[in-house]
Amino acid sequence: MISLQALRERGYEWLPTQEHHPVHPLRNAQQVGDEVDVSGQVPFENGVVIAGKIGRDLSPEKGARAAELCALHCLYAAGAVVDPDGIIGVRRMTVYVNVAPGFTETSTVANGASQFLIDLLGEAGKGTRVAVGVAELPLNAAVEIEMTFIVL
Repeated sequence: MISLQALRERGYEWLPTQEHHPVHPLRNAQQVGDEVDVSGQVPFENGVVIAGKIGRDLSPEKGARAAELCALHCLYAAGAVVDPDGIIGVRRMTVYVNVAPGFTETSTVANGASQFLIDLLGEAGKGTRVAVGVAELPLNAAVEIEMTFIVL
């Protein structure tokens, strides 16, 4: 289960989003059996997307911070369809990193999300993961993450 105390200690509140995306014809999250699939989430901080290419505009460390925020927003999206107590683990995470040509440290960036989830869920926060460098992302976001959670 998510530790809301650990979330607060990191400076975050529990703010689940709405199930249906406010602009696009899709769901932010959808539960099927013991899983919740979460649509791609980008790193918003104080209402502003963290944008730019990692390795040119942003450092890998800033990218890892962006990945953490994406993971946070994935949790918020899952919270639209299940209570936080019902989120018991991560099954799979795909991390898309907006990279400058030649940047090969996508795993370093993705570690920001992975460590955040481990901090909140313990060993259950370690799911399978793919980290892919891409040429562009929506809103020029630095990172976008889609995720599948294990739920009760």
